[in-house]
Amino acid sequence: MTSLSGSWATGQVGRPAMSSDIQYGITASAGQRPGHPALVLGSEQRTYAQLDDRARRVAGVLAGLGVGEGDRIGVMLPNSFEWFEVVHGAGRLGAVAVPVNVHFKAAEAGWVLTDSGCKAAVVTPDLAGSMSEVPSLPRLVVGEGYEEAVDAAAPYDGDGWPTTMVYTSGTTGRPKGVVPGGDDLRRTAAGMAGMGARWGFGPDDVHLLVGPAYHSGPAAFAQTHLALGATVVIMPRWDAESCLALIERHRVTNTHMVPSNFIRILDLDPRTRARYDLSSLRVVLHAAAPCPVPVKRAFMDLVGPEKVFEYFGATEGGGTAISPQEWLEHPGSVGRAIGGNEIVILDDEGRVLGPREVGLVYVRPATAPFRYHRDDEKTSAAFKDDRFTVGDMGYLDEDGYLFLTDRRADMVITGGVNVYPREIEDVLYLHPDVADCAVYGVPDERWGEALKAVVQPRAGASLDEDQVVAWCRERLADYKRPRLVEFVAELPRDPNGKIAKHRLRAADVPERGE
Repeated sequence: MTSLSGSWATGQVGRPAMSSDIQYGITASAGQRPGHPALVLGSEQRTYAQLDDRARRVAGVLAGLGVGEGDRIGVMLPNSFEWFEVVHGAGRLGAVAVPVNVHFKAAEAGWVLTDSGCKAAVVTPDLAGSMSEVPSLPRLVVGEGYEEAVDAAAPYDGDGWPTTMVYTSGTTGRPKGVVPGGDDLRRTAAGMAGMGARWGFGPDDVHLLVGPAYHSGPAAFAQTHLALGATVVIMPRWDAESCLALIERHRVTNTHMVPSNFIRILDLDPRTRARYDLSSLRVVLHAAAPCPVPVKRAFMDLVGPEKVFEYFGATEGGGTAISPQEWLEHPGSVGRAIGGNEIVILDDEGRVLGPREVGLVYVRPATAPFRYHRDDEKTSAAFKDDRFTVGDMGYLDEDGYLFLTDRRADMVITGGVNVYPREIEDVLYLHPDVADCAVYGVPDERWGEALKAVVQPRAGASLDEDQVVAWCRERLADYKRPRLVEFVAELPRDPNGKIAKHRLRAADVPERGE
């Protein structure tokens, strides 16, 4: 039977995170090490004493807007001190923070704020226009009296840890809020402590936040470090060279990235990369999107092969992890189940598949199951008994290591044969002149769907359609070769680093007259 439950089994990351008698959380750190930096942004910082005080005061401001225990508060803020102050302020009230993607337009933001039932929202002046669909919703605008309101507020005497309701990306429809299972605060605290122990994080670590905090992965690892009393360095926006400069300047010990971050760093001139000292890094975690094997190998060569760890999970829960040593033995795998989760591969009828048989990846979570907010039908469709899927396809090898083949929604049926675009993308990434790529299906009268490759060449490279097709033909069955090839200066990506294939497909519709 191809199912495996397990825990972090191999690979020594570093020292133990913290001794069992140390309390977790911002309030505890404010008492134990009040002057220790909690957050760093540019030349400014917030100590734990300052962050604790400001979170309490922000809680008072939110209470004045009518937000109370169990209510939801929209947080439409970029990476900033205020993002953490507001989310933790909501936690002190026992309210639920609803992070909103700062790239959303008015209709998208309005949907999330309305669907989630937000009692109020916090927004920056430049994003206030995105709330035009909810004009009557009470709001706190950062930059317009925010500091005065915080200074004047009486500190709220609450000590809750933040609870968030994150909305999924919604590539096949409107985003859906993921409602955590019961006893969320206690589970969150336990989860934070467990994450710290698994990766060897502790109070003297310096974590670099490179992704948007409104996404669950980057936020979770930043919050883990705040729970442990460590320091979080905030990148307001992604830039490859700035990332390297911050690692050197602040002696960053760990960070959380996605494969597109690797690609951008590797695309820097080698002389530029060589200017920065990255020796302080102990752990680089990555997730969110499949990482091409040649890209990961190149990044491991840059920072050190023993430092790059990978995990697989979803906003909905569950997950796997793999150490560098394991990955070198199982290249391309995202690891084995961790934290009491169970991974199993099922076919469309719900039968368990054997080793290396591709099917839907299901997770039996160790924690209480989630549900989709106000969408019982989607919740029911995600579950088979006590296991859920988010639509990833893959297989387990004989040792229980999970390999992802693609998203079910991305699978292409061409000439009646199932093709997984990731397999073709992995081959294209091996080409020395390919910096980035995406493969997907487009409607075709003869084949039903035809494979299209969108390729971003490396700077200065000379690459044409015939070369791309020939490269694939030499390495793949003929039916897997792209029948259409397009070259772009840069592929569109969602803020979480995933290639926005839905935008590529949409661009093909008018072009093909459909």
